Amino acid sequence: MAGRLAGKVAIITGTGSGMGRAAALMFAREGAKVVGCDINSAAGRTADEARAAGGEMVSLQPVDLSVPEGADELVAFALEHYGRIDVVYNNAAMAYFAFVGEMDYATFNKTQVEEVDIIFHLCRAAWPHLIAAGGGSIINTASTAAKKGSRGQGMLAHSAAKGAVTAMTRQYACEGGQYGIRANTISPGMIRSAQTEPLMKQQGWTERAVARQLLQRIGEPEEVAATALFLASDESAFITGTDIAVDGGTMAN
Repeated sequence: MAGRLAGKVAIITGTGSGMGRAAALMFAREGAKVVGCDINSAAGRTADEARAAGGEMVSLQPVDLSVPEGADELVAFALEHYGRIDVVYNNAAMAYFAFVGEMDYATFNKTQVEEVDIIFHLCRAAWPHLIAAGGGSIINTASTAAKKGSRGQGMLAHSAAKGAVTAMTRQYACEGGQYGIRANTISPGMIRSAQTEPLMKQQGWTERAVARQLLQRIGEPEEVAATALFLASDESAFITGTDIAVDGGTMAN
């Protein structure tokens, strides 16, 4: 299959739904050999969809990437099937929200584990194989929360975690450049997902969210996936150490 990612082996985490699912299907359509995964045992359906559409994808689930053993298992799975790694897209994460006065350490720490540690473990496991491949692209999911606070939502733990992700990614770029490894973050704004859809059912929530965005709508998973596709492709060969906001203009408002 020819395409913008022809011949590249791409690990994408959290492919069972949302942005991860959208990216897996999009990458496969563009010729990548996709290695998906999810903590949800039902996530293999995305691989079935990708193959039914003519793409190439394998999937490992359930796997817990918040521990080193899970990341090692996923990298070994990718190498077993395709022999190399060219792209690591750290999409999977889980945030827990509480206002400052209600935030306990267990909640704060759980967010760091499932938004920061999850990236560290997979990048650590994949790093030598990216070097062996002659370079590659690391794409980490950050958030506008790393740069913008909120009076209406308890984002202390989430903001801290995504701030760490952006800082870590700059360092991956600094240390990876000599090996041809690029590292960038994508910062989604308000995107339709399994986490945001329950919020969108609350009276007035969507209207308040849209009011903060210049484009006056909620973003779709495919719009984030398209940015990841660009960063995974050779079209972005001279881009590293940067953050791309996919936020409908939230950061500019």
